[in-house]
Amino acid sequence: MTGAVGPLQRWRDALDAWAIPTEILAQAPASPWGYPTRIFAADRTDELADSPSHRIARRALGDGGSVLDVGCGGGRSSVPLAAVATYVTGVDEQASMLANFAAAFERSGLPHREVLGRWPEVASSVERADVAVCHHVLYNVADIDEFVLALTNHADRRVVVELSGRHPISTFAPLWQHFWRLDRPHGPSADLFVEIVESLGLQPDVEYASRPPRKPSLEDAGYVEFVRRRLCLGPERDGEIAAQLAVLDPGSQDETVTVAWAGSNPSVSSRS
Repeated sequence: MTGAVGPLQRWRDALDAWAIPTEILAQAPASPWGYPTRIFAADRTDELADSPSHRIARRALGDGGSVLDVGCGGGRSSVPLAAVATYVTGVDEQASMLANFAAAFERSGLPHREVLGRWPEVASSVERADVAVCHHVLYNVADIDEFVLALTNHADRRVVVELSGRHPISTFAPLWQHFWRLDRPHGPSADLFVEIVESLGLQPDVEYASRPPRKPSLEDAGYVEFVRRRLCLGPERDGEIAAQLAVLDPGSQDETVTVAWAGSNPSVSSRS
């Protein structure tokens, strides 16, 4: 009798289910992967509201400390920590994201460093920090155990992770059905991630937060382009894409989950 499938395998299987059929991928005019830099810019003040993730990270930093931001984008995870941080390192696999990250911290005056590459492949070239943060990255990670352990080993006081309640691209399921008659999965979920963290011997604190459903501005051609590329369509479908987005229910993005646990040397501070 075969035993129950563990949480790590369930996570990998759920991500595998998102694979785009080869016949759709083969005719895509452009790669469906990657993200427009401006969507993750830290100067988007609507994205910098005080959140449980930021509050927990600031509490861990206390009177000061260094920050490691993995999958940093333009710095939305770490810019709100600039008032109490002493140094910040950003890791991202897109050079354009790191350029925005660097510009944001130049404006804040906080010392910073940028590392180009994919985590945890570049972990050996990244120095330890007091607090490690990672926002809205995990649904792109198949080997989630290696990712989490590398984060833990690089944080002395605290690791603070934020993700949506379920896979963010599940929002686009009606679009895949409309354009391709293709059913899309909904997993994995934040609850499964918590189960994985616990299976690694860590003791996570979990906090759920609601946020108003957000509809992007359809006047932003960059967002329509992002969705078009995700759907493996050409620019001649932009009008139809915008019309479908206008009636799309963004409800799956109305919950964020903060998962935090002790770093590998929490005794360096009592403020975690």
